Amino acid sequence: MDRGTRRWTLTVDGEGFDVAERPGEPGTYDFTWLTGPNPGYGFTTQVHGADSLSERELEESARDFLGQVDPGTGHIE
Repeated sequence: MDRGTRRWTLTVDGEGFDVAERPGEPGTYDFTWLTGPNPGYGFTTQVHGADSLSERELEESARDFLGQVDPGTGHIE
């Protein structure tokens, strides 16, 4: 069964992300950084061997991303 896109907003350490799970690709999530300085900037995370990530795992992915962002540019350098 192919499910539709699941989309929601996730707040991590005061930063907002639009999270969309890709339809037909269980465990693949596209994050758009809503509160970042660069519109449309974000990242994708994926889990292999499982249907989905828990909310805690999604939050950890967002924290890892934020930890890599250069505060001066708002991008991963």
